[in-house]
Amino acid sequence: MAEDQQQQSFSIEKVYVKDISVEVPGAPGVFRSRGDSPQVEMSFTNQFEKLEDDFYEVVIKATINAKSGNNSLFLVEVVQAGIFQLKNIVGDALGFLLGGKCPNIMFPYLRETISDLVNKAGFPPVLLQPMDFEVIYRSQHQSKAPEVKPEDVSTH
Repeated sequence: MAEDQQQQSFSIEKVYVKDISVEVPGAPGVFRSRGDSPQVEMSFTNQFEKLEDDFYEVVIKATINAKSGNNSLFLVEVVQAGIFQLKNIVGDALGFLLGGKCPNIMFPYLRETISDLVNKAGFPPVLLQPMDFEVIYRSQHQSKAPEVKPEDVSTH
């Protein structure tokens, strides 16, 4: 085998918004009422799929629903996606990169998009706390994911 075929590499090809939705069902009335502090519910999912050769699409979907009492203030859904090239990476290391590292790279883009959308909808921005998808991945797979050191994988 040629040496370049054995060299592992990881690269970010594209980070983009795949789908976006903002709803303010009670507008304009929600802006006139001074109710209780809103209750904000958040949910996140992430997944990945192989596109071709060494290219993968990683997707994080976030749903943010703010309510005041029984009234919905806003509902925001964002699907943030990225295309990553992972060469010669297999097994647990591949799953860990796609389920942990890639979502960690994409999360700041998702957080900024949500904050901007909520603000443009007329509400104070929602500031999402950082999430560590690597920890989430490890806990979901009940075993410690392999240690992937920067010197083991070349990036470009």
